[in-house]
Amino acid sequence: MKIGMSGTGLVQRASIDAITEHARQAVSDGFSSYWLAEHPTGGLDALMVLTVVGLQVPDIELGTAIVPTFPRHPMVLAGQTLTAQRAIGDRLTLGIGLSHAPMMAQLGIPFERPIGHLKDYLSILLPLLEKGSVDYTGELLSCQADSFFSPEVRCPVVVAALGPQALAVAGRMTDGTTLAWVGPRTIREHINPRLSEAAAAAGRPSPRIIASLPICVTDDEARVRARISKTLSMYGQLPSYKAMFEREGVSEPGELALVGEEDQVREQLAALAHAGVTDYAASEFVTSADEAQRTRALLKLAAAEN
Repeated sequence: MKIGMSGTGLVQRASIDAITEHARQAVSDGFSSYWLAEHPTGGLDALMVLTVVGLQVPDIELGTAIVPTFPRHPMVLAGQTLTAQRAIGDRLTLGIGLSHAPMMAQLGIPFERPIGHLKDYLSILLPLLEKGSVDYTGELLSCQADSFFSPEVRCPVVVAALGPQALAVAGRMTDGTTLAWVGPRTIREHINPRLSEAAAAAGRPSPRIIASLPICVTDDEARVRARISKTLSMYGQLPSYKAMFEREGVSEPGELALVGEEDQVREQLAALAHAGVTDYAASEFVTSADEAQRTRALLKLAAAEN
């Protein structure tokens, strides 16, 4: 299991400089990848930020986790992705996802027929990224276009997929999935089998499973877990995540986090690897300088070992 870094905790600061420095430190510390989310109502464009980061920070995979699909036509996203890839080189991975009905409601966008939308979306996006052209008429989305780009190297695409239908689409059509708030039991028993089965049936390679969860090395596990649950409580209220919580047998975000002393956190990382996670994108949730130092030290060691 490769160890990467998530910059999503910095998104609300809307500071490109802070994210760039965070990514630069990730390279220095030996992490394999750097991931950034895009919140639908937050205004920070993940692909644009990663392009700025990539122009200043070499030698690390950069990925979105995720760009929501409903607000952006796949032709627009393909153009932006190809532009970013041309600017920073072939080290970009595009993570996309449906987001959540309540978030789309804030934008006045109906969250209708999400699986049909995802199939149509990928049927347009993938040919544009792979060949630079598409001729597709779907039930919900259509596009006939020729890009100015002639892609030389295919940009990998992963999909945030939780339910059986979304996992089947992701496995059949893309390079894998990117997960948030999904624990090892659910990955082992639900995500990995369904995703891998769909990929195998389509003759595709074994899929990537990129997982992001909060992590903190601390002597006060109960306090940190309670802080995570309180600070990030909204995630436990979103229906798709709530369903994953129920599968895992937990009720609060703090219960899913990787928290405890060094040996405990190492065991929790090992559980993710055993479940089939190929990439762990660490989201450091620390409440003191000591926790920050210990957490980063453990992650650097894990990255070096992998």
